[in-house]
Amino acid sequence: MAAKNQDLAGLEESLLKDVAAAADLATLDTVRVGAIGKKGSISALMAQLGKMAPEDRKSFGQSVNGVKTTIAKALDARKTALETAALDARLATERADISLPVRPGAVMEGRIHPLSQVLDEVVEIFADLGFAAAEGPDIETDEFNFTKLNIPPEHPARQDHDTFYFPEQADGSRLVLRTQTSNVQIRTMLSQKPPIRIIAPGRVYRMDSDNTHTPMFHQIEGLVIDETTHMGHLKWVLEEFCKAFFEVDEVKMRFRASHFPFTEPSMEVDVGAEAIGKPGEWLEILGCGMTHPKVIANCGLDPEKYQGFAFGVGMDRLAMLKYGITDLRQMFAADQRWLKHYGFSAFDVPTLAAGLSS
Repeated sequence: MAAKNQDLAGLEESLLKDVAAAADLATLDTVRVGAIGKKGSISALMAQLGKMAPEDRKSFGQSVNGVKTTIAKALDARKTALETAALDARLATERADISLPVRPGAVMEGRIHPLSQVLDEVVEIFADLGFAAAEGPDIETDEFNFTKLNIPPEHPARQDHDTFYFPEQADGSRLVLRTQTSNVQIRTMLSQKPPIRIIAPGRVYRMDSDNTHTPMFHQIEGLVIDETTHMGHLKWVLEEFCKAFFEVDEVKMRFRASHFPFTEPSMEVDVGAEAIGKPGEWLEILGCGMTHPKVIANCGLDPEKYQGFAFGVGMDRLAMLKYGITDLRQMFAADQRWLKHYGFSAFDVPTLAAGLSS
């Protein structure tokens, strides 16, 4: 038994020397397998316990376990030391090139929808012209959506095939999804005293659907009410808006006679397609006119004292013209590939000083 203990001491000393001499993690793992692996030297000694006399088995087993514990601790300590040395060597040799471009993250991958971008562009332009932005409800009364705008009961816009109506109420009235943001003009004239200078952006709803029409689309209207407002002011505002929006120094415009119940006289406005790189063509972009005296009177203002002008333009159409979008329905398809192509960076905030579009 004494001889076996001497053999154990010699084995322990030899294994500790091998552990200390291991210069890398691969060599150290070889030492570990040779010592305490399934076929290692210490494991082989443990296999001899079954052949020993009961009186020797306990003491020898304790001695072998002691050697195994010592070697295991030495292996762990050496492994830690080698890992630390390897990390120090890596840190000493590796360098980060801070001149490399930053990888695009989630913020850079996201895109602002063209309609949101155009809304910001339009609001920026009219804010510079002194217009405030006003809002109103999408669900409106028949009175504010039609009657106060001088739209007669027999007008086609009031028919069920053109307008989304809610079920008839107990008093016989019907709510509608607004067909234009003109309801905001009415609410503003009822709640504010002139001078009034507002734009009213928002969603509107009509029963129509093709590649240039959808049942829900976006519109922005403008209203100016004052004592001395005249047609020249209207033409100047629209010209300045078109030049700023299409980012050109000059823009050709023509005003064609038209008819709207809420304006008199009424006009359709075309701009020269040179603004979008198509010389020789005309683009219809909006309708406008002097606010009808009956509309002014319907809102409790004196049409003998006040006059003004109004205009309306589809933001979806503006986006299509400026950014070359061919199908209006694609704007509402939630196609990420389309949005990645036509969308804008979250950091591309439109300003008149820096430029409206990238």
